[in-house]
Amino acid sequence: MERVIATTSNTSKTENDLVLRWSSRLSLTSRILAVNIFALAILASSLFYLNNYRDRLTEERLEQATLQLSIVRDALAGQSSTRARPLIQRFAQHLDARIRIYDAGANKTLDSFDLAEPTYQLVDPETQPWRKDAARFLDRSIEFIVRSKPITKFVEPAADNAAAWPEIAAANSSDTPVSKVRYAADRTPVISAAISTSDGEQAILLTTNARDITRIVRAERADVVLVILVVAILSTLLSLFLARTIARPIRRLARAAVRVRLGRAPEVSIPRMENRRDEIGQLAKSLADMSGALRERIDATEAFAADVSHEIKNPLASLRSALEGLERVKDPDLQKQLLDVACDDVRRIDRLINDISEASRVDAELARTMFTPVDVGQMLEELLAARESRGLNGETEIAFARPGRRVAAIMGDDGRLERVFNNLLDNAVSFSPKNGLIEILATPDNHQIIIHISDQGPGISADQRENIFKRFHSDRPVGEAFGRHSGLGLAIAKTIIEGHDGTIQVIDRPDGQTGACFEICLPQVGME
Repeated sequence: MERVIATTSNTSKTENDLVLRWSSRLSLTSRILAVNIFALAILASSLFYLNNYRDRLTEERLEQATLQLSIVRDALAGQSSTRARPLIQRFAQHLDARIRIYDAGANKTLDSFDLAEPTYQLVDPETQPWRKDAARFLDRSIEFIVRSKPITKFVEPAADNAAAWPEIAAANSSDTPVSKVRYAADRTPVISAAISTSDGEQAILLTTNARDITRIVRAERADVVLVILVVAILSTLLSLFLARTIARPIRRLARAAVRVRLGRAPEVSIPRMENRRDEIGQLAKSLADMSGALRERIDATEAFAADVSHEIKNPLASLRSALEGLERVKDPDLQKQLLDVACDDVRRIDRLINDISEASRVDAELARTMFTPVDVGQMLEELLAARESRGLNGETEIAFARPGRRVAAIMGDDGRLERVFNNLLDNAVSFSPKNGLIEILATPDNHQIIIHISDQGPGISADQRENIFKRFHSDRPVGEAFGRHSGLGLAIAKTIIEGHDGTIQVIDRPDGQTGACFEICLPQVGME
């Protein structure tokens, strides 16, 4: 019998640790899914990182455009229009860009696209497949979620002059290169940079469609989305597996527990799940054992109630007959006999009620009792001295082989244990012959304390050695007055001993002589 003693504060702390707050309304399956979805959401956040990665690439490309434009300006400085044309053509081809030059009057004087084949071409989104539309939708969605800074659309001006390009006006006023990014119709970045010549007579504009930035980011995003999809499928399957192996068995156990509580079936089977070696298997086994113990307790309670009813009916019937006879009998001697019978019946009922009350509460009280170290030798010595002083042993002699102090030590309730030994000694005295000897021996053996109480009475037959511990079983000596014992003494003794994790039984006397020998085994503990 396991005993757990905890303070109220520790119990409250344990209960608080088990309280679910924000997730208390969610089922176990929902919690499993929520945890896996949360982990998936963390993985999905890498999509937002890619948006930052694209912004950094764009910033680097803007810086690169201003540097390239500065090199172009320095290369064109002092060159005539004839020599500038091949330089611009080579720069445009090398940089995959479009280079335009505007004079002081804002008119375009030179355009690389007029000198050679265009180095890039803006794509019409209407001509692209649906997956590009999906990619652009994903781009816009992520930018909306992360609150990205809005980027204007790029449109080639109808009148291509310096006034159509704000970056040229900014470059002329600041005397430093100015770069800018816009989105083409297909949401690919268009990088533009403007710079004025050293004499301020011309402005140079460089534009390029940085489709590689979009291509790199979308390729990485596609890989991440693919990973997320695979992980989502695996996570869902894992969640369903966990729900099946955890939540489903718990639901089965809960339904079985409800059937046990309702008590609508005489025997409710709790699935033991013996093939599982995890906590669910332990829970199933514990619930099954608890259900079996509960059923045994209920059956024992019902049987006890039936036995109580039967045992009380006999003295009540005798009492009723005696009282009814008093009305008809006029002889004083017969009336006195009937009154004596009624008094005996009342005392018998009182004794039954006391013993029944003791038997019904002893198990529950033992479960709540805090055990303390008990020296069995000292307890028996004090008990025998008290019995001797009250003359409870009659003409019977009791011999006790007193063990050394603190040698026969156990954990228990000394008051309950005294009740056991008193019952056994009363029983031994009842069956002992005149001037008989009762021997008590308490010895430690293999981490146990073994107590033998032997008498010289008629003994107990082998077929009755189990029955004598049953409630209301009474097998008294010849000549003893009827009704002086309720038949609960040995049953109470067995309950107390088992409540101390011990055993009690009847064995043959070790010395081979005639008589009964009660053997009690209790776990030994050390005493400081």
